[in-house]
Amino acid sequence: MSRALARGWNRPVLVADPVGERARALVDEVGGEALATNVEVARRADLVVLCHKPPQLADVALELAPHAQAVASILAATPLAALHDAYPDRPVYRFIPSLPVEVRQGAVVQAAPLREAALDVEVSALFTELGTLVVLPDALVDVAMGLMSCAPAYVALVAEAQIDAGVRRGIPAAQSAELVVQTLAGTAELLRRRGNDTLAVRREVASPGGVTARGLAALERGGLRAAFSDALDAVLETR
Repeated sequence: MSRALARGWNRPVLVADPVGERARALVDEVGGEALATNVEVARRADLVVLCHKPPQLADVALELAPHAQAVASILAATPLAALHDAYPDRPVYRFIPSLPVEVRQGAVVQAAPLREAALDVEVSALFTELGTLVVLPDALVDVAMGLMSCAPAYVALVAEAQIDAGVRRGIPAAQSAELVVQTLAGTAELLRRRGNDTLAVRREVASPGGVTARGLAALERGGLRAAFSDALDAVLETR
């Protein structure tokens, strides 16, 4: 996800990574500097973006807290209270992005501040560059993660299933993929223009008793809604 963020911002970055080759490859792509330690990043950056594993929060904070000016976390299952504890006396922000931030078409959720403070306009604007930013109470951020951060994998699986269905009926794989992926992209844009009214779009496509209505009925019988609901529950159970 750190690479997706850097590609989306497409500006020079300061990077530290335990795998030096990864840091150097990212800098070669977007510009900036690959630094030897997290402390060097914290000393030089206006905002440190935490992209490490959630269980590493305390260990990384021991290094960074004395030096960081401000901290933005994209760590899953790491509430604002934990960030405040790890980085006392520092501004901390919590974001969860989705992979399409790489092409500035992502969804990003920001946790509303716990304390009496306004959202930092500059920090929020930085993440707004990456797509659509939605501010939610901190308690709902992990739920949102299950909807949008995990979703690119789900959508890819849906696309794969549709492509395979076309192949089963004789369409070559490359053409089937082109048709399905373009339809997904176009439908997303259509939904935006319809104010995210999913029912309106379904009604435009599915005439009563028609072929689309039969296809929708088959998907309902197959448990599509329940499967997505179960997926969200499964994600939240891992917290």
